[in-house]
Amino acid sequence: MIYISDKAREKVKVLMEESPIADKTGIFLRVSVMGGGCSGLSYKMDFDNQQKPMDQVFEDNGIKVVTDLKSFLYLVNTTLEFSEGLNGKGFYFNNPNASRTCACGESFAV
Repeated sequence: MIYISDKAREKVKVLMEESPIADKTGIFLRVSVMGGGCSGLSYKMDFDNQQKPMDQVFEDNGIKVVTDLKSFLYLVNTTLEFSEGLNGKGFYFNNPNASRTCACGESFAV
């Protein structure tokens, strides 16, 4: 499962409405992991409305979250968080599978 905090849910809903995707009825948050970043792996988030055959689909806190199977292995039990303010990070992932993260919070290693 991939979880969405209350603050992240509110921000995701606003951004979904502003998304350039024309058909908002099937829109969802796509989360993935890519190679790169100072710790080796980076998070990626997009809005999408087309699922692929091997996608893993979850719904938490009213948000549909989709990830590919490979990324899910790194993201299981991860929570998408949102922080605002002067010291806020914006979106960040609270990933219990990460053995280390970089200072910016955008990359991790397992």
